[in-house]
Amino acid sequence: MAMKLTVLYRGPLSSCNFGCEYCPFGKWKQDDAELAEDRAGVERFVGWVESRPYPVSVFFTPWGEGLIRPWYQEALVRLTNLPHVERAAIQTNLSCTLEWVERCQPEKLGIWATFHPEWMKRRRFVAQCERLSALGVRYSAGMVGFRRFAEEAEALRRELPSDVYLWINAVKDGKEERYTPEDVERFSRVDPLFPLNNTHHPSLGKACRTGESVISVDGAGSARRCHFVREFLGNIYEPGFEQALRPRPCAKATCGCHIGYVHLDYLEMDRVFGSGILERVPVEPLWQAQRSASRISHS
Repeated sequence: MAMKLTVLYRGPLSSCNFGCEYCPFGKWKQDDAELAEDRAGVERFVGWVESRPYPVSVFFTPWGEGLIRPWYQEALVRLTNLPHVERAAIQTNLSCTLEWVERCQPEKLGIWATFHPEWMKRRRFVAQCERLSALGVRYSAGMVGFRRFAEEAEALRRELPSDVYLWINAVKDGKEERYTPEDVERFSRVDPLFPLNNTHHPSLGKACRTGESVISVDGAGSARRCHFVREFLGNIYEPGFEQALRPRPCAKATCGCHIGYVHLDYLEMDRVFGSGILERVPVEPLWQAQRSASRISHS
């Protein structure tokens, strides 16, 4: 099989313009030198992608908010205009301006947009989503599944375009949130795939595409199989790095994050998300996606 690589890029950016109480990064401010380091890392990484002789997809998953920084906007413009880049996606709170999107190839751009009701008006978030729709960008929208946000989630579902998938990220620590069956049913009416996300999927020894066709890369170029398995694979800026890529069974007991478990072979998430797997956009109608989630939860 011809080589194809998906890279989850997470540089040193760790500051955000929001201050969500449950997130440490909204309370962290980076100085100019730290931001310059992040910018240099992003620009070097984009240059590396430009030089690849094989198809690449990129997913920016910063700890902070990237799209308020112009170098992330420019990175997405450059990447989506490269012939061998199949997808360039990013996680964002969608508080940024969107003029830069007009310079992207919209069919290659993916947006994973998180709504934070304590920091952004719902009408503003929906308007941003509608703008993405008008620009021809594929995107998903979602929220953290705190029970106190349930009414906002229901309202957002009513106001978003009907063809936009609205996901709910389950809170899985078992301390702050303990879902009742009624809570699960309520969130599942908003997000038919909520039961899938509200699960620690068995993964130890299971086949996973990470380490073979999917890798996680930091700002210095250090590559690991994913954000959750810290095994060092090498540095992407070293010649012949790709020789380190091979099939690897998962070393973790369970996997509970979407950006991790979607790559487990046995879950067959490529059948649900297809080419929208990075930006979390299902290819099936949601009633079919719900049926898939039910099948997986009982397997």
